[in-house]
Amino acid sequence: MLYSTITPAEKRVKLRAALATGELLRFPGAFNPLSAKLIQDKGFEGVYISGAVLAADLGLPDIGLTTLTEVAGRGQQISRITDLPTLIDADTGFGEPMNVARTVQSLEDAGVTGLHIEDQVNPKRCGHLDGKAVVGADVAAKRIRAAVDARRDPNLLIMARTDIRAVDGLPAAIDRAKQLVDAGADAIFPEAMADLAEFEAIRTAVDVPILANMTEFGKSELFTTQQLAGVGINIVIFPVSLLRIAMGAAERGLDTIAREGSLRSEVAGMQTRARLYELLDYESYNTFDTSVYNFQVPQGK
Repeated sequence: MLYSTITPAEKRVKLRAALATGELLRFPGAFNPLSAKLIQDKGFEGVYISGAVLAADLGLPDIGLTTLTEVAGRGQQISRITDLPTLIDADTGFGEPMNVARTVQSLEDAGVTGLHIEDQVNPKRCGHLDGKAVVGADVAAKRIRAAVDARRDPNLLIMARTDIRAVDGLPAAIDRAKQLVDAGADAIFPEAMADLAEFEAIRTAVDVPILANMTEFGKSELFTTQQLAGVGINIVIFPVSLLRIAMGAAERGLDTIAREGSLRSEVAGMQTRARLYELLDYESYNTFDTSVYNFQVPQGK
């Protein structure tokens, strides 16, 4: 009720332990706190907080227009409501090393379990668009060193994302991954890998957890969790999937109103009021409210 019963520090310890098992952890992307509750209810291992989703939710394209304040605010809203670890997209760290340090501490204060910093040039672009540009190895490493030095909880996961594969090819991505690990990255997010063999090549190159991004309509094939586990991937994210599903349903509903004048034909596919109340744990709130405000009306004068 209201907040997770597990502290951010405990979530960070648990994520580290889960990653140490070598098993694949599934992190669907939450587009709001309610969807994060649903992800937990369905038995997934973590919640991803996508920068692309946050931008879209604000009616903006994913081209570096969101602010640290907006990202930290959404990170706090989602992290507070779920017992699962949360991994948040911190883009390029909202600037250079000093900005990265502030970003890390702001997101740490927001209660996230981990974050990733990428090596694109500011302003960044969606990782599956053409025309990206990346910074040099020295700048990329400085961002990660700044992030690692800035965290106060040593268990806050600092993940380095590299977009260099789309710019300079797989060998450059392997070299960049090694450089980022040397800079202190706890995990690597190689963006826009072409096939399983490329994921496996990154896996072989570094001895830290690897993340795979299974975003629809992107440059990577949509591999199954079994396929990804088979090449040693540790975390898989489905960053925009729930938003796309929800917006697709919303479009169909609006079209139905326009066409039929009613949503009667769509009701069977809707989440019921009872299911929503169950997900929100209405009963606990009612019990708490009754225990606080229940009173006897005095008799007599």
